Amino acid sequence: MSTPQQPRSRITAASALLCSLIMSACGGSNSKDTSAAPVGGAPAPAPAPAPAPAPAPAPAPTPSINTALGKPGRLLVGLGAASPIADMKAQQIAPDIIDTYLVAVTGFNSGGGNAWPQWQYNYPDGGVVTVFSDDVAAMGAVPMFTLFQMPSWKGGDVTVINDAPFMAAYWSQVKLMYKKIAETNRPTLVNLEPDFWGFAQGGAPGGDPAKLPARVSTVPECASQPDTAVGVVGCLLKLGRTYAPKARMGFPPSLWGGDANATGTFMAKLGADKADFIVAQTSDRDAGCFEDPTPVPNCANRGPGPFYLDENNVTTPNFNQGLNDWSIVRSHLGGLPILYWQTPMGVPSTTPGGTPKHYRDNHVQYMLTHPTQYTGNGTFAIVFSPGDETSADITNDGGQFARLFKAYLTNPAPFPR
Repeated sequence: MSTPQQPRSRITAASALLCSLIMSACGGSNSKDTSAAPVGGAPAPAPAPAPAPAPAPAPAPTPSINTALGKPGRLLVGLGAASPIADMKAQQIAPDIIDTYLVAVTGFNSGGGNAWPQWQYNYPDGGVVTVFSDDVAAMGAVPMFTLFQMPSWKGGDVTVINDAPFMAAYWSQVKLMYKKIAETNRPTLVNLEPDFWGFAQGGAPGGDPAKLPARVSTVPECASQPDTAVGVVGCLLKLGRTYAPKARMGFPPSLWGGDANATGTFMAKLGADKADFIVAQTSDRDAGCFEDPTPVPNCANRGPGPFYLDENNVTTPNFNQGLNDWSIVRSHLGGLPILYWQTPMGVPSTTPGGTPKHYRDNHVQYMLTHPTQYTGNGTFAIVFSPGDETSADITNDGGQFARLFKAYLTNPAPFPR
């Protein structure tokens, strides 16, 4: 029996329908890219997102100044070299820091005598840096040098920084100091020109250190620095970073140059915020020396007082006022850590005055029994030393410093916070 034939028009329509179904199953017309079509016609998966870039590593935290000095993370306590090392040993005192002065520019010492590069005659120029550093290191302490050269020739005359012969000798000796420090290969603190910045604050036109002329750019390493007081600060730091990378440098604002805000603002204009620490000048004499009705010349003409600080922080003057003033200065200088320097060493007394080497004072008593007040204020070190030959030191303080320092070490104040 033969199969009946379909009409041609129906075959053609069926073929067209079949073709349409096949084309649909294969992804449609040739105008589309079917190369990635999955088997069975399932939807193509979305492309995987590109991996997020790895975050940049956080910068390593800046090590604390204690770490840079190789000292423990607590408030450091130091002494000035006016307290002989032999007496420190005799009293079993092991200070963290020992400080000494480097005074006078060769050929420009108004007080006579030799400038510091000629000290220690059996050594080359600058030998005092080598010898002092060795002696201090043998005590397990960090050496600190207080460079006091500008005021040693013309006192408070700020034009000294624009005197060509003086500044040529000055820069030569600054380089010598840093190079000698580098030769020791030891961490070292440098206190740069006490008092001078207070004189500069009063002598700069309009209070602007950028208008106070100076000789700076003649120093090859400082050719890009301005020939102003600002350039002097920049060059002191530049030479230190260049020649003595282990040195840590600080500038001492003078609060007698203005109130704390004005002083902090001036020091920031100078560029002192680029240093490593702030030197807080505590007082240059024991309080009792100023209280004497007939004071010795070094303590005369300081005003009516009072000078002895109130440990209860109720009446004026008191310790909290000083802490507050230095906090204000610090806020202008980028929060640099503070080192209190030339802190008097007299013994407390209820009787005003006293006699040379035995004038009353209470800085040692208060500061070593309230250390967290100071670390809480950003203070990393306190260096105690007499400001002149009439002030107390460890040879005549009745053992006060040795006793209080040893007691402090049994419960030290952590730094940094």
